[in-house]
This record gives sequence, structure tokens and C-alpha cells, in this order.
Amino acid sequence: MCPERKFAIRRSQAIPLLHMLDGFMYRQTREGPVCRSILQPQCCRKKMALNKSMHPRNRYKDKPPDFVYLASKYPEFQKHVQTTLTGRVTLNFKDPEAVRALTCTLLKEDFGLTIEIPLERLIPTVPLRLNYIHWVEDLIGGQGNPRRGIDIGTGASCIYPLLGATMNGWFFLATEVDDICFNYAKKNVEQNHLAELIKVVKVPQKTLLMDALKEESIVYDFCMCNPPFFANQLEAKGVNSRNSRRPPPSSINTGGVTEIMAEGGELEFVKRIIHDSLQLKKRLRWYSCMLGKKCSLAPLKDELRKQGVSKVTHTEFCQGRTMRWALAWSFYDDVPVPSPPCKKRKLEKARKPLTFTVLKPTVAELQAQAPSIGCTDISPTESVTAWLEKILTDLKILHKRVPCGEAELSLFLTAVENTWIHARQKRREQGRHLRELPRAQPASTMDTSAPSVPDTDTPAPEETTAEGSNGKETDEQHNPEKGADVPMESPTEPKEADVSGPQNPETVQHFLFKCLVNVKEEENDVVVEMHWVEGQNKDLMNQLCTCLKNSLFRQVAKPT
Repeated sequence: MCPERKFAIRRSQAIPLLHMLDGFMYRQTREGPVCRSILQPQCCRKKMALNKSMHPRNRYKDKPPDFVYLASKYPEFQKHVQTTLTGRVTLNFKDPEAVRALTCTLLKEDFGLTIEIPLERLIPTVPLRLNYIHWVEDLIGGQGNPRRGIDIGTGASCIYPLLGATMNGWFFLATEVDDICFNYAKKNVEQNHLAELIKVVKVPQKTLLMDALKEESIVYDFCMCNPPFFANQLEAKGVNSRNSRRPPPSSINTGGVTEIMAEGGELEFVKRIIHDSLQLKKRLRWYSCMLGKKCSLAPLKDELRKQGVSKVTHTEFCQGRTMRWALAWSFYDDVPVPSPPCKKRKLEKARKPLTFTVLKPTVAELQAQAPSIGCTDISPTESVTAWLEKILTDLKILHKRVPCGEAELSLFLTAVENTWIHARQKRREQGRHLRELPRAQPASTMDTSAPSVPDTDTPAPEETTAEGSNGKETDEQHNPEKGADVPMESPTEPKEADVSGPQNPETVQHFLFKCLVNVKEEENDVVVEMHWVEGQNKDLMNQLCTCLKNSLFRQVAKPT
């Protein structure tokens, strides 16, 4: 246990800590149960944060179940409640009998429903199912109105029809393909005296909506479905389908084969419902399905888009560490469409700029040399900026000055091609060419007695000319005053408009990256910052930053 999770409580004043449903935790005080989220340290609040994302009308959102009270009132539930040596009351969610006891107890206490569920069939969690019911209320426009709905694959608990009928008086057609689930669902409806509102029907395998409604002429307001999430046993066990970094599930996965597995998993199952809806269309006002995987949401929305369905929405359900998603669509033009949940994007960390410092002696030397490049203002920031502009012009990088703060200068750069990565190679090759140029021997050492060689056999002058030409071209690439015409904005004079000039750095379409360079004075030094704007690869900006820094220092190191 981490130190932050230890609470200093004297033994005489020890207060038991209670572990609630799927992450709900609170402590028992003399005044009653108090949610532990108030006392919880920062490292333990992740579960509670998910509970805050439950549907606003979910009764368990801000009022978790009172395990102590439930255990004292329901002996069957009390059997599964455990108290640790520290006084912490827990429930083993890996035990299917404990999960079943909790579900039955909550339905009895909060909704007055008495149900029976076999251990070999799916045991639903009440808060998560409530989220779905409340979202359907949002879809069809309010709660309490007499509505008609369909529950595809109602399960042994028949929980959606029971909750909808009890809370809102809705009429339900509940379909089921499994014999055991059908018998239990029918029994649960009858023993709660809801047969007038809920009709449970047995349908053949692979029956979804078409076969269930072929003898019906009623227009239903909605359909609900908790589809089989998995395609096979390996996927159901989390093999090759669960991120290895995720913690293992905190509860047992119960359910029969037809409840948890289907051919193609939930994706193909819901696609079959979509295809049925394309034939039924306005026989239902809203079609909806719950999803166990977020990755299923996008392809299903794409499928609806391909079929021309325009009224589509989705949401997410949270209960403790459990996340579910739901998709709904309609063929009616007059139905209001609830907005999907807002994307709570993580705030992007402020990117630190690439920086380098030009120390005071270097700045002084750059100031002394600034007039040679036409810079009349020899202030530290202006001098460094002027040299940067010259280097950028030599590298054929688009740049221009942009508005900035009073104590700094800013350049907006757009690199269209990588002209700096081979600059070092070019300098070395230029130096090698210069070293290889033939040199004339001193007159005093020339052998006058040597026979003259015909011009045709001595191509040295031509080679010298060629080498000199190559050297000149190389020099022109690095010296725009002699060669390439790459206009550079003067730091002191406004640049005249030139139709044939370089493109605007801010409007060019094809580029490697764009960045903002800030030059500012700090004490007696000058700091250069490069801020990433957009582009292909930040490593390129890093390379350019190194090139600019080395070019400035190399300028100072040149012999005068």
C-alpha cells in the first residue's frame, strides 16, 4: 500500500472503510455513510472520476449503495460481504454468486423487483443498465410517457424491460433465443406482475428484428440491444484482444454462449441489425445498440453513412472501471438527435522550444561584423537577427519578420527543402577542390632547361579553369551576393514587392516544416528560440537549429 493511501487513525477511533460497487468507496461515520472520494488521495481518484461520467439521472452517480445497510437487511447479500482486519468491507466481484447477490439486492431495494438469475447465464450490473435506460429516455423525449420498445436478446434477468416498465410504464417486446434465458425471463416478468407491460417471446437462432416483427403492425418507439461482444472463446478470455498494459478485469465474466459470443462478434451482429432496420425503417423511431469496444463505433457509423442514414448519434456509459458505448440511428426527420458526449481532450503539454545562447563575446563580434551585411542597427538582438537572416537566405529557407514583443525580434520560417543537412559535406568538398587546384612553381625553382611541352599535351590550364568554375558555382551556392538570386529581407529597409520573388512563408502549400524563431536579449547574452508550428518531422527543425548555431559561431571564428 502506497503511503498516500494510509490514513492515520487511532485504534480507539478506527472507522471501517467500505468498498462499494465497481469502485464506489465510502466510510461509515456516526452520522451515516460518507463517500470516500472526499478523503481519497489523488492517486486513488481515477475510479471515482469515471463514476462522475455516469448519466446525470443515474441514482448511483452521487449516492453509492450502502453495503452495511444492505447486508443488515438482506441475509443473502450479507453472506458475501467480507470485512478485512483493517475494518474495510469488500465484495469479491470475481465470485459470480456475490455479483448475483448484489444485483438481486439492488433491484429489490431500489426498484422493488424480485428476480432469479442462473449462475451460468449473464449477470447484469444495475448501474450500467440504468445508464442505457436513461439514454433511451433522452432519445425518445422524456421519461414517464407510455412508450413501446423492443429488447433484442433480453437475457435471463430481463433487466431492461423490468426497469423500463417499473420506472416509466413502458411496454416491451422482449425476444430471446436461449431456452434457459427465455424461461427465467418469463418467470421474472410474471413474479413481478408485469405481464401486461412485458411480452417475452422465443425466437429462432439468428433472429433479430425482421422475424420478430413480421406479424406485428405496431410502430415501436425504440429498440435496445446488449449484443454478444466476442467472436470466439479466445477473444472472450482477452487473448490477443486486450491491451497488455491494461489491468485485468475486476469482475467475473459470466454468460452463456449465445449471450457473449456471435459470429463476427458485436460488429457483425450490429451490422445485421442495421440491415434489418433498412427494411423496417419507420417501423421503429429509434434503433439502438450497446457496444463493448470503442473500436466498433467508427466502422458502424461508416456503415450507416454508406446506407444514407443521416440521423445518427452515440454516447458512452461509465460505471467504475467499466466503459461501454452506444449507437443509435433513426429514419424519422422530426426526431431530435441528442448530441454525442463532448470529447474531453487532454490538454496538450506546452512544447518546449529549441534554444541556444549566443554569449556576450560572440554577440560583440557579430555586432562588429554586422555592417558588412548591411545592418546599420547594431543592437545585440538586431545584429544576431540580421546574421540569422543572412544564413537562412544562403540556405534558401523562406523567412520574414513578424510582429512580436518589444524586447525581441521574431522570424517566421518555412523550409521547403532540406538545404542544410549536406551543407557540411559541401563545405568539405569545396575545401578539397581548392586543395587539389594545381599551383604554379616559383620562378627560382623552375627548370629552364627542361624541354617545352606542347599545349595539346598539357591540359592543366583547362583543368584549372574547370576547377575554378566548379569552385565558383559552389561558392555561389553559399554566397548569394555572387551567385543565386535569393532575395533576403533587409533588417533596416523595407522589402519591395517583387512578382518573381520567393513565396510567402505563411502561405506556401508544400513544405517540410514551419517554425517561429524568437531572438531576445537576456542579461548580456542573446537567446534564440525555435518554436514548432507544423510540418512533417520535428527532427528537421532540430537539425536546422544546430546548423544555425554552428553557422553563427563559425562566422565569429573566421580569420579577419
